[in-house]
Amino acid sequence: MIKVSLIDEHPVICDALTALLSDVDDVMVAGSSRSFKEFAEVIADVQPNIVITVFYKPDDINVEDIRQLAFEYPNIKLLVLSMFNDEKQVLKMIKAGAKGHLSYDTNRSEILEAIYTLRNGYEFYAKTITNILLSSYISDKNLNKREKENRQKDLSVREMEVFRLFAEGNSNRSIADELFISIRTVETHKTNIMKKIGLKTTVDLVKFAIKTNIIHLDY
Repeated sequence: MIKVSLIDEHPVICDALTALLSDVDDVMVAGSSRSFKEFAEVIADVQPNIVITVFYKPDDINVEDIRQLAFEYPNIKLLVLSMFNDEKQVLKMIKAGAKGHLSYDTNRSEILEAIYTLRNGYEFYAKTITNILLSSYISDKNLNKREKENRQKDLSVREMEVFRLFAEGNSNRSIADELFISIRTVETHKTNIMKKIGLKTTVDLVKFAIKTNIIHLDY
């Protein structure tokens, strides 16, 4: 059972998210709080796997709250829904410790995919957010040409297909559908890719894809 806690100052939003997840057999909403401070008072009793919070404008973001949650409870994954896609603010949240980010106009299917992806130990970003990460890291070139080529040679043809599709912003489900494999197989390929290349996060995976020309940004 995946325990999900909600943080939002508007009770109606928490009620809506609770209703959205109420009929999912292996997901349980384990309480809601109006703020990170309020959540900190009950976290020991609730012990959720995932926390979902909503930011309506950049001024709402308290990076220290995100950083403290990530530091004190590394096993709890934070999924952020936001009404803005400002590059600077999105990166600020991710660097502080948010493991997932969705646009506020997301849908139930994507929220569930994000929950399952985080539960399985991966990060999850909507395609719009992935594009922001691509743009942000385009100038970061710290791998020499030979090192890039050697790392790529370790990947199988199937792993390269999964790598490219993921770096382009496709979800695990979309990749699975396109390659006619299961979502679990997609996740296994991603794990193997990161091990072979020596990367720790999916953000690093996207950076590597840019540097090695596996994908190209269109401006």
